[in-house]
Amino acid sequence: MSLLKLDNLETYLGQYHILQGVTMSVEEGSITVLFGRNGAGKTTTLRSIMGFNPSTTGTVHYQNQKISGIPTHLISRKGIGYVPENQGIFSALTIEETLNLARAKSTGDSEGKMEWMLELFPDLKKFWRKKSGLLSGGQKQMLAIARAYINGDGLLLIDEPSKGLSPIMVEKLMESILEMKEKTTILLVEQNFLMASEIGDYFYIMDDGKIVHDGWMQDLKEDKETCQKYLGIA
Repeated sequence: MSLLKLDNLETYLGQYHILQGVTMSVEEGSITVLFGRNGAGKTTTLRSIMGFNPSTTGTVHYQNQKISGIPTHLISRKGIGYVPENQGIFSALTIEETLNLARAKSTGDSEGKMEWMLELFPDLKKFWRKKSGLLSGGQKQMLAIARAYINGDGLLLIDEPSKGLSPIMVEKLMESILEMKEKTTILLVEQNFLMASEIGDYFYIMDDGKIVHDGWMQDLKEDKETCQKYLGIA
């Protein structure tokens, strides 16, 4: 069942035509990966879903309800969590303050969601009263994901989670995201093909603001021509 559907999205940033008719869907209980070179329109796609960069034409449906055209805070309340590329956490707040703020905005069992996040990311519990700005890059990413999940656990939009992380931290993050699939649906933007191809179920490839290829991740791993053409992977 499709949880999220984008139909012919067109988005401009100023005079620039970034998304040029993007159509895609995300199946409930899956990890769907959006690939593409820098500047292809991946981040704008996530921001358009959340309403930060409103589309000029086209629609976004979540749980069969149209969400395009409504304010971002109302989209969030419908159960969509967003982890931006820069993580978007407040450096002056502790882990405790950050997650309690997410709980205040959450619907449903916020206490149960927080307990599960602390179990999944034990570093957050270990450094509970540490200011977010003093955390390592990997810990900040864990906090950003936990905050987004507590705030909206129906669908997570995660932008470049492995960026700047060590290989060991990338592996830990990969395992955690895979485990999260048991309780939520994930749309992931990721440049690390090795990581994404190990955890993704389905993929879309963007090029110059358009979807140019999609299919099952297992098939992409064996399609060297497509990987070379659109992702520059030999």
